[in-house]
Amino acid sequence: QAQLQESGGESVQAGGSLRLSCVASGDSIVNYMAWFRQAPGKQREGVAGIESGGNDTYADSVKGRFTISRDSAKNTLYLEMDSLKPEDTAMYYCAAGFGAWTYVPAPDRMDYWGKGTLVTISS
Repeated sequence: QAQLQESGGESVQAGGSLRLSCVASGDSIVNYMAWFRQAPGKQREGVAGIESGGNDTYADSVKGRFTISRDSAKNTLYLEMDSLKPEDTAMYYCAAGFGAWTYVPAPDRMDYWGKGTLVTISS
């Protein structure tokens, strides 16, 4: 099993940047890690995912603005967010799973979740 802890969320102005981090602990058995987000009144949606080999996938809404990466030595997942927009405001969750995906899966396909970190983008 894995335990995930996100950090880095804060309030920033539109056009700014943030980097979220997710530290994984426990057994290193997951093949896939991803970032999801959930805005008030909306369903949780996939943002970006990355395979153990480094192949990454992004939601169309963040493609070209967000970059997902992982540091195996530090057991840490990152999400670099640039050119932030008010519509990016959400609780961001780190997730991990046993699957091998070429796209960001639905939330119910993930096996482990962090508690979330809040990102607020003001106009």
